Amino acid sequence: MLASQATYAGVNTTGLAVTDDTVTVGILHSLTGTMAISETGAQEAEKLAIKQINESGGVLGRQIKIIQEDGASDWPTFAEKSRKLLVNDKVAAVFGCWTSASRKAALPVFEKENGLLYYPTFYEGLEQSKNVIYTGQEATQQILDGLNWVAKEKGAKTFYLIGSDYIWPRTSMKIARKHIENVLGGKVVGEEYKPLGDTQFGSVINKIRLKKPDVIYAAVVGGSNVAWFKQLKAAGITGDKQTLLTISVTEDEVLGIGGENLEGFYSIMKYFQSQDNPNNEAFVKAFKEMWGDDSVIGDVTQAAYLGPWLWKAAVERAGSFDIDKVVAESEKGDIELTTAPEGYVKLHKNHHLWSKARVGKWKKDGQVEVVYESELIEPDPFPAGYQ
Repeated sequence: MLASQATYAGVNTTGLAVTDDTVTVGILHSLTGTMAISETGAQEAEKLAIKQINESGGVLGRQIKIIQEDGASDWPTFAEKSRKLLVNDKVAAVFGCWTSASRKAALPVFEKENGLLYYPTFYEGLEQSKNVIYTGQEATQQILDGLNWVAKEKGAKTFYLIGSDYIWPRTSMKIARKHIENVLGGKVVGEEYKPLGDTQFGSVINKIRLKKPDVIYAAVVGGSNVAWFKQLKAAGITGDKQTLLTISVTEDEVLGIGGENLEGFYSIMKYFQSQDNPNNEAFVKAFKEMWGDDSVIGDVTQAAYLGPWLWKAAVERAGSFDIDKVVAESEKGDIELTTAPEGYVKLHKNHHLWSKARVGKWKKDGQVEVVYESELIEPDPFPAGYQ
């Protein structure tokens, strides 16, 4: 046994999949189905982080082993695979889920089995679980900040809301509507939801042409985005004529959509691949070396990369893989990553990250020009007046 392992010999007594020289974690994303277009990058980033951690000595002297499961874009499957990872495989942490529907399906399993989930997607907020660390942004860091920007910069007064039909878009649009009407003094002139995976947007586009909103505010997710943006362009609704702000399109989706179908439209995220800082330069280089020169990195992919590093920091502070001890360290509110590709993040006591919001204007090459960057925003998953 190495000296470093001897130092931590007492930590593999937690009942988790920990030996004297390894610790096993789970990765749970959709590798198949309509959400694979969005989730593939997240699992790639988690594997990159784990590879880098292993190369730098691992966690508490142990190399990280991975058990990967496919949620298959099916919410009950996420719950079933979560149970397998926690009960059968006894993993020390799970990095996974993407949609809020998958997270909500898995959450009761994590709470019942006292597992630990690192969830990487921007989401609607209105949740805080002892058993989840949220590495993406919540509503105040994305929805509200983005609406403030578009109202100020574009003089926007009328909004047409469109999203996929499940919990995240519907809750996000409920929050957006309250902000538009009660804070910005604007008007929602249309609101529509399409089934996940739907590719028929003709009737919605006709309504948009009729209503002529200042802003199309979109939360269409997964593969549906390909049809949505191609049909918008075919209808003559393009970035030089119409302001469109989406809270759901990252570089990962643009691979399928094509930059030429998005050019001139806007996304609000906390991270874009084109960000210019040394952390991001190193991250993009390492990601492409591992996954190929044609791979791209979106907001959720970067947030997924943060998960294993935040877990490592909390575990090493705790001196244990024990879930309760790792959570207790995470809740102290002072774990920070100065090496984050987005620049800098700090874990708040409420299990969310301090992050900046950024608006990107899409270019033909599938990358963005960052046209706005906020100050560091404190996470507030339960904003007063929006629940």
